[in-house]
Formats: sequence, structure tokens, C-alpha cells
Amino acid sequence: MTSRHNSAPAAMVLAAGFGKRMRPLTDHTPKPLIPVLGKPLIEYAIERLAQAGVTNLVINLAHLGGKIRDHLGSGERLGVTIQYSAESEPLETAGGISKALPLLGDAPFLVVNGDVWCDFDFSHWVNNPLPQHCPGRLLMVPNPPHNPEGDFGIDQGLLSGTTKPRYTFAGISYLRPEILTSYPNARERYGLGEVFAFNEDKMQAEVYEGDWCDVGTPERLNKLEERLRAS
Repeated sequence: MTSRHNSAPAAMVLAAGFGKRMRPLTDHTPKPLIPVLGKPLIEYAIERLAQAGVTNLVINLAHLGGKIRDHLGSGERLGVTIQYSAESEPLETAGGISKALPLLGDAPFLVVNGDVWCDFDFSHWVNNPLPQHCPGRLLMVPNPPHNPEGDFGIDQGLLSGTTKPRYTFAGISYLRPEILTSYPNARERYGLGEVFAFNEDKMQAEVYEGDWCDVGTPERLNKLEERLRAS
């Protein structure tokens, strides 16, 4: 296991999905490598993690994963150290993280979807570790047009399945390994959504009002590039 360069947590960047809604762009290019203003999407997340001192990364690979490994290599060019967790086929979010836990270690770690663009400052969480008995923390955003009903509410800083208004999970979280190792319905392939729902009223959650985009379709990619050019 790679030694820690600092006291910052490790991070996992999820990059194993097929990116079906981005076809034909993802027929030959994995979604995390699709360029946004000339830079691969995944590099924005890696650079923001590195700026916060988070330099020990694990990236899971499946669809066209070899291209991601070839592009990023050891991570040295971006100031980080990257280990890879290969999946023969995508294991979904929770399954992929569970498989990578031996690389992530026993301490809480950050998780970032490789297909999300966000200007969130990770040092905010690096400098505010999880409370001892808190299983995790989620970043939520105002509901985008493609998810108008949201995912969860927030009640006094904790994730809630019933509180209104509801917000959309940003694809950014801070998790203890135990949230997965102690989940009673764990299996090889499953998503984080059900794990979060199981831990309602225990997990911290906060709303982020900054710039965020789930780059899930070519249309959203185009709108993100237009917005970034304008700014």
C-alpha cells in the first residue's frame, strides 16, 4: 500500500462506467477522458484533490480502462500517486469501492465521480474530518433539470429521506470504510444510493451552491463548455 504523503485522506475516483448516455463519444473514449475545454474531465477532479493536499488516489477501471491508465500513469505529472482497481465489468459505485477498499486503507476517504465537474474546494472537508461515529458525509446540490425530484433532504445537517426540500447527490462524498463493510445487503455489484438510504439520519450532508455539472450527456457537456468559456 502506498504511504501517505501527508495527513490528508486518500481519495477514490470512480471511472469504471460505460457512459452509455454519452455515446457515440464513449464508444472509443472512456467518459472520464472526454475533454472539457481541451482537458480530460477526470483531470479537473484530480487537480482539485491535489490542491487540497489529497495526493493518494485510487481509480477503478472497467470500460476502456486501459486508456485511462495509459493517460494518467502513476499520477506524477499531476502531483499525485495513483493506484488502480481493475474490474472485469463495472461493479457500480458501491461494488467498485468495496473491491478497492484494500487499497484505500482503514481511514475515512473521499469519493469523487469521475464524470462530475465541480469547483468544490476539498480542503473544506480535509480540514473538517468526520466525527468519530459518523459513517459519512455527502455533498448535495440544488436539483438540476434532469433530476427535479432530488435524492435526499437534509434535517439539521443529517441526511433525511423525508425532509423537504430534497437535493441531488453531487457525486462527492467522504466515507468510512465501515459504511460498506457493515452494510448487510453488500454484494459484488450494487450502488451507493441504497447504502446512503440505509444510513439516513446518521450521515452528514451539506448543500453546495457553487458550479457543478454531472456531465452525463453530450448536451450537458456542451452547456458546461459554454459556461466555462463565458466565465
